[in-house]
Amino acid sequence: MILADAKKARRIRALMAQKKLLFHQLSYRDMEHLRQFRRDVTKCLFVGIISIPPFANYLVFLLMYLYPRQLLIQHFWTSEQQLEFLDDYHARRKKSHPEILYCLEKTIPLVSDTTLQQHLTLLCTKVQNGAQPGVNDLLPLKKCFSDYPLDLSHLSTPHTKALSRAMLLTPYLPSVLLRYRLNKHTTVLHQLDKALKRLGIGQLTTQEVKSACYLRGLNSTHLAEDWCRIWLEQWLQFSCSLRNAEMSLLLHAVVLLSTNYPGTRH
Repeated sequence: MILADAKKARRIRALMAQKKLLFHQLSYRDMEHLRQFRRDVTKCLFVGIISIPPFANYLVFLLMYLYPRQLLIQHFWTSEQQLEFLDDYHARRKKSHPEILYCLEKTIPLVSDTTLQQHLTLLCTKVQNGAQPGVNDLLPLKKCFSDYPLDLSHLSTPHTKALSRAMLLTPYLPSVLLRYRLNKHTTVLHQLDKALKRLGIGQLTTQEVKSACYLRGLNSTHLAEDWCRIWLEQWLQFSCSLRNAEMSLLLHAVVLLSTNYPGTRH
């Protein structure tokens, strides 16, 4: 399966070179394949590097057996392990949600517009009380997240670390690198959303729908397909209405639109 993925990635790359296409000009499935293949290759390279010293490969086999979630890619997981590991990953990113809401509340007094202050306060209170915000609750805050103090370039270090954990990115980097990785990750997500909008959610299989929801912050492993499609439709409506300068709002929406969604395990 890894070899088949590599061959497909090579064909996509050849097509990009032949037709002079950029990543965001590919079809949704080709974009998603390249994104996932890069992640798999990174993990494989890490395992390969620690296997280089003499006789280290015997230790690596033991480590892979003991820590399959950390060292093995999804091709090697059983169906039971996939559910278990996805739940573990979501539990990790879920732990960062209260901290992100706390950081949002701390920045409210720094927002210059009084109306936006009130709207952001109501949004934070709504999420903290367990209610599910809608797309219409977030869209009026575009201006607030595209300028000081909530655009990516002005977020505090604790804020960027919490967001990194919510996106399953390592928080143990300098703040400059954290902002760069968050911006890159969110930009790719936005490009995927536009490609998915062109394709149409109705063209996705059940597994593709659940994977798309999980990538955008929703724990879809135990959620019915219909609920996943409804949520993904709302997400695309929201995401495709944003400009590149408003990626900070898209990044926070990963938390705000998923944390209290009905039917998810808490």
